[in-house]
Amino acid sequence: MEAEEARDLGDYDTVMFRTLSGAGSSFLAGTIIGAIHATWSDVPAVEKNVAWPALQKTGRLMGSYGILFGAIGATFTMVDAVSESIRGKKDFVNGVFGGFAAGSILGFRAGRIPVGLGAGAAMAAVSAFMDAGGQRTRAPTGREYLPYPRENRDY
Repeated sequence: MEAEEARDLGDYDTVMFRTLSGAGSSFLAGTIIGAIHATWSDVPAVEKNVAWPALQKTGRLMGSYGILFGAIGATFTMVDAVSESIRGKKDFVNGVFGGFAAGSILGFRAGRIPVGLGAGAAMAAVSAFMDAGGQRTRAPTGREYLPYPRENRDY
């Protein structure tokens, strides 16, 4: 399958589907990162048969990170998809718009405009870099790593 064929998703290429899938996957990643953060941070002392305060703090951190990452992912994919539908082009500029909008969420959370502008510019630059590289982080080697052989071999 060629790269252009892989990008043609048909019914799954709507703005709503892309936004919801971006939000869902980002929320999941955020909750995992929140759980890791809760593991490494100081939690209330767990006394004998009283683990509830530690579970509450872990749940709050997981939810906080999940909501933040979900909002960033939803904003990026929504702005990217809307920009693509308005402009009628699939190019790196859509990702730049989405990256800037998603990065500005960090500024809203911090309550400071310079943080939002800096984070938006950084995410826009990363998105442009990834799109300019053909959405690959390494050069293709020609090898496939599959859990099963491609040909049907009878041994």
